[in-house]
Amino acid sequence: MLSSRTAWDLAANALAARTDALRASGRPILDLAESNPTHAGLAWAPEELAAALADPRVASYDPAPQGLPAAREAVARYLASRDAVVDPERILLTASTSEAYALLFKLLCDPGDEVLVPAPSYPLLDLLADLEAVRLVRYPLRYDGSWHLDLAALEAAIGPRTRAVVVVSPANPTGAVLDADELAALDRLCAANDLALLGDEVFADTALRPCPSVAAGDREALAFHLSGLSKVCGLPQLKVGWIAAAGPAARVGPALARLEVVADAYLSVSGPAQLALPGLLARREGFLAPLRARLAANRAALAGVHGAAADVLASAGGWTAVLRIGETRDEEALCLDLLDEGVVVHPGFFYDFERPGHLVVSLLPPPPVFAEGIRRVIDRCGRADFASGSGR
Repeated sequence: MLSSRTAWDLAANALAARTDALRASGRPILDLAESNPTHAGLAWAPEELAAALADPRVASYDPAPQGLPAAREAVARYLASRDAVVDPERILLTASTSEAYALLFKLLCDPGDEVLVPAPSYPLLDLLADLEAVRLVRYPLRYDGSWHLDLAALEAAIGPRTRAVVVVSPANPTGAVLDADELAALDRLCAANDLALLGDEVFADTALRPCPSVAAGDREALAFHLSGLSKVCGLPQLKVGWIAAAGPAARVGPALARLEVVADAYLSVSGPAQLALPGLLARREGFLAPLRARLAANRAALAGVHGAAADVLASAGGWTAVLRIGETRDEEALCLDLLDEGVVVHPGFFYDFERPGHLVVSLLPPPPVFAEGIRRVIDRCGRADFASGSGR
């Protein structure tokens, strides 16, 4: 009676069950998997949010499938600050970046079609693809002291049912950032193969080097920038994201016309959030400045982590860091051991790393919590059963 799209194994694995038990135990936790800024001391003042949401126009309902014009204009100003000049008529509001993916999968794919996504990458993409009956095909990111797009491997992954390529820049969890040459080459490849280019740029405001947008310049391919308030303003609870289309007018026009119909079927973005969007985006540095300081402090705590027990892979942005612990180390067993010591981290296999031997940590926790958590991680990795670093 139930759809095969939702035929997931819903039993909690050992790591998830133990993590839930630790959280419910009341014990002090050093949570190095925290991804919610409002739980990490980076929340907006309640009175500021209350004022932003108090627009009297909320009393009336005037549905706009693409989003209210003033809200789309605010997104256009935000993109212009990132050197991406986008006509507000090419912008469509969504309830989240996740919904943006869902709308684009609906637009671009029939059931069974394929979308290329990077590996390592965030596991949410698998769930979103399942719900749209879309198949994900991985292409690798390569690490040689920094992360790079493997364009040849990506091209080899294109098949007869490929409809789009997803790039995440900065990437989660690696912090990989596409440079201008990589993005241009990918744009040409997509155009030559009649593929759409989906650029997830939610972490762009924390990039540590230039981070060109898929919405910038004259794209040859049909391209879509995705982002939203969750990461740009640290407001996941307000549920506003956006899609900005780029590329030839002959492709963008029909795509946006269809997207508007899809959006009109849901009208999922709340009126109060749309009315508040211009003011919130204008004040985003009130969140981003403390966030960048937090990320910098926690990256500094990682600067000395290098040796037989673990080392830190280079990152060019984002809210996470990757520790390499050696391929012979059982990631899940180590994460379970750390739970016994009150530390929550993610194993690399959650993110589909090509090879074993990684941990992923969030850079959001307050610096004292982060520093103590990392100290325990390194101490556990360096004990007698791993002191030789034989897995490295």
